[in-house]
Amino acid sequence: MAQRKVFAGGKVRAARQRAGLTQRELATQLDISVSYLNQIENNQRPLTAALMLALSEQLRLDLGDLVSDKADRLLADLREVMADPMFGEAAPGLIELKSVAASAPDMAQAVLRLYDAYRRANERLASADAALAGSGAGGAQTSYEEVRDFFHYAGNYIDRLDVAAEALAGRLGGEPLGRLERLAAHVEVACGVTVAFEAPERPEQMRRHDRARRVVSLNARLAPPTLFFQLAAQLALLAEAEAIDEIVRGAGFKTAEAAEICRIGLANYYAGALQMPYGAFLAAAASHAYDIEQLAFTFGASLEQVGHRLSTMQRPKARGVPFFFARVDAAGTITKRHSATPLQFPRFGGACPLWNVHRAFEAHGQIMRQLAETPDGNRYLCLAWSEEKRIGGFRGPVRRYAFALGCEIAHAGRLTYAADLNLDRPAAFEPIGISCRICPRGDCLQRSVPPLDARLTIDADSRAVVPYRLG
Repeated sequence: MAQRKVFAGGKVRAARQRAGLTQRELATQLDISVSYLNQIENNQRPLTAALMLALSEQLRLDLGDLVSDKADRLLADLREVMADPMFGEAAPGLIELKSVAASAPDMAQAVLRLYDAYRRANERLASADAALAGSGAGGAQTSYEEVRDFFHYAGNYIDRLDVAAEALAGRLGGEPLGRLERLAAHVEVACGVTVAFEAPERPEQMRRHDRARRVVSLNARLAPPTLFFQLAAQLALLAEAEAIDEIVRGAGFKTAEAAEICRIGLANYYAGALQMPYGAFLAAAASHAYDIEQLAFTFGASLEQVGHRLSTMQRPKARGVPFFFARVDAAGTITKRHSATPLQFPRFGGACPLWNVHRAFEAHGQIMRQLAETPDGNRYLCLAWSEEKRIGGFRGPVRRYAFALGCEIAHAGRLTYAADLNLDRPAAFEPIGISCRICPRGDCLQRSVPPLDARLTIDADSRAVVPYRLG
């Protein structure tokens, strides 16, 4: 398969300007023509491997940042939006979208927000009940979606909190045995509160901070990994409050609600980084060939926590395998999503039913594998498993989730899960999409709705599984 082309014109231009160089001066240093550099900065030419190395040396650019340009994420979102037939022939082409995503990211974000508002307005108009009720939800992006996009465009890596958590993890010690007790003792001394493990009034309550009594109560029924995570998140809200506040202010959220949701998300990020400190976790992941069950045992974590942490291992100059990670409920709704890969989750619809995560509920306790290819030609090794989380006794609440973790096939050789798979056989890869509304595959028997930008051929005298043909 052809190597994915890297367009990073915006980053190159910004780095050149920071260095105070003209295009001619930088072109001379790189031993290329000025016109060639101009084409690179305008995303008309991709970066070669040799040129990326030269730019890294001349402008002190991190190679990982060049390869994983955030413009890729914006581009995928823009392409999904422009597939709406409302744009018709006025929809810009791929080259124009690449230029906007790389050179005018704020404009691209504004277009996404505008389309989201348009889509929500149409949904409200389509519902007579909602129209009569006069819902005040508005057409704006929800607070949760705003926070989701914040982490999405941050690459799901928050350096300040990650480094702080790693430093504390070093002081606490890495042995999982007794680590919860050591953390509780640290919280009591550092934050001046009492940590209590007890049965809560409501079985679904995991933790509660009583500010008046200065007591942090944790549900004693929770599994040890969850107890550690919840206590670490509370520690972040107390000891890292200043850092979290600065990050939230810098994000520029439109509502106080979104800011509070992000504050919780950042506390959870710190908790995962404390539970699985970056350097030690990255070394263990490489040593155990990214075996998630072995990593869960080594760090006293759950499989979900390990999968989520793997999706954050993108520290500059110390990057791990880029993973995507998602959590899906029994209805097929994606309730958690992170991606350091080109794979983009749908923003405006359900995920592809051919993705193996939807079958994970049928194979409880097993890690399923799938070799998959998306319409853009990228290939992935996809892992999926399901878990059942109980709190309380026989009649206590139960949550059931399936989880997806995967990477591009170029990195699959580093994973134990690929050791017996033939990664060079094209027929081994199942065709999957992002969502039916933007998937161009014309021969998919699982298609639920036609693509938004497709012409349909419908023949009443001939019926197949899908009652229309594309084109």
